[in-house]
Amino acid sequence: MLSVLLLGACASGPADDAAGPTAGSSAEPSAADPGSAAGIEQTQNELRIDVDRGDGRPPESWTLVCAGVVEGTHPQAQAACDHLAGMTEPFAPLAGDLMCTEQYGGPQTARITGRWAGEPVELDLSRSDGCRIAQWDGLGPVLPIPVGVDAPLG
Repeated sequence: MLSVLLLGACASGPADDAAGPTAGSSAEPSAADPGSAAGIEQTQNELRIDVDRGDGRPPESWTLVCAGVVEGTHPQAQAACDHLAGMTEPFAPLAGDLMCTEQYGGPQTARITGRWAGEPVELDLSRSDGCRIAQWDGLGPVLPIPVGVDAPLG
């Protein structure tokens, strides 16, 4: 008799979960939600962005969550999520054999970690040559700091 009661108690858990979200839980975002990727849970689009302006100020860190409701401490969160949603592979590393122009875009560096579209992200960025400048600039509002060389050459 005891084993029948235990089996009955175990069987009632999943049936409750199948009924849908309960108070305190969240439903998956739909494709119509701003900044969301259809069918991807919120934790699948969660990033940490660390930026060093290279001017002696302490590095800045922001969080960015782009799914359903846009969240985080990023100063331009909605614009960053919208921009990333329009990119095919926003965090693809540069090819190892890429030929880049020898130009300097400034001392800024950044590191982006977390998950995007369910995949791990670990990307280091700089503005040390033409390829890296283009990679940085391509991320647009994800890296919302003024960049470039302030001092004239000479």
